[in-house]
Amino acid sequence: MQIQIRAAMARDYEAAVKILSQVQDMHVEWRPDIYRHTSHLMSMEEFQQAAEDHTFFVAENEKNQVLGILQIMFKHVEGPAHTTRDFIFVDRMAVDEAYRGAGVGHKMFDFLKGLKAEKNMDAIELQVNAKNTAAYEMYRKYGFTEKSINLELLEP
Repeated sequence: MQIQIRAAMARDYEAAVKILSQVQDMHVEWRPDIYRHTSHLMSMEEFQQAAEDHTFFVAENEKNQVLGILQIMFKHVEGPAHTTRDFIFVDRMAVDEAYRGAGVGHKMFDFLKGLKAEKNMDAIELQVNAKNTAAYEMYRKYGFTEKSINLELLEP
């Protein structure tokens, strides 16, 4: 299967929302204390703005089927306690459940590496749900390392 990553277009909205819904369902299962089922994960206006800003991408096959989505942010950090850094933050990355394990995620990371080089960024960062072991393992195998660990205390 050939996979290409391209900028999102309005025609991709329904496929993107479908994939976002699949991921939301997983998050609700892992953390029902935080996530809830909702049909409003991203409005068409939000989607179009992200597409116009060149921060939303899709992975598609040779039949133009959307297999995965990628939403990023460009971040700049500097201050007295930190070195100046410019990085790409992966806000949303998901693969349609029918195509998981087929290399779509790796293709998106290859795209991100190219974008990082093109934009002369310092790093690519993301956050992963602690219960999403499959994603964590994929990120680790791709070369990501832990930057920080978020801890939580829930009072009864």
